[in-house]
Amino acid sequence: MTWDRIVFVATFLAAIGSGLIAGVFGAFATFVMRALAQRPPVEGMAAMQAINVAVINPLFLGAFLGTAGACAVAAAGAVTRWEQPGSAYVLAGAALYVVGTFGVTMVCNVPLNNALATVAPTDPAAGALWADYLRRWTTWNHVRTLAAALAMAAFILALAD
Repeated sequence: MTWDRIVFVATFLAAIGSGLIAGVFGAFATFVMRALAQRPPVEGMAAMQAINVAVINPLFLGAFLGTAGACAVAAAGAVTRWEQPGSAYVLAGAALYVVGTFGVTMVCNVPLNNALATVAPTDPAAGALWADYLRRWTTWNHVRTLAAALAMAAFILALAD
């Protein structure tokens, strides 16, 4: 397979993966967190703790991490083939996903998930922790959702260019 073909496939997979991840995170942004917030804190917190365990699986991690890998290959291709149409879009898409989606998840959402995992939903302090978690986690989730959607758009523009 030629380098040009590898870069095309990586860009295509980055577009699909970014869109898939935007959809997953968008579901949390539009209805999952709202539903959990409407439940009593003990129930909402316990459900989110279960979600945070269940999400660590090969399908989600394959899409989430695989998209980051595809972004890296596509970005390398854009740099080495800068004169090619769409290279700027590829670099923008890769930066949006790697920094705005993957990076935000690792630096913001995962530490909040880890902190949530250490508290029993029945703990007297759990209600305040849950309220703070909902606010902060949801804010960062909006950021990573938007970044993934914009990354998808940038990759599509690169492929159409």
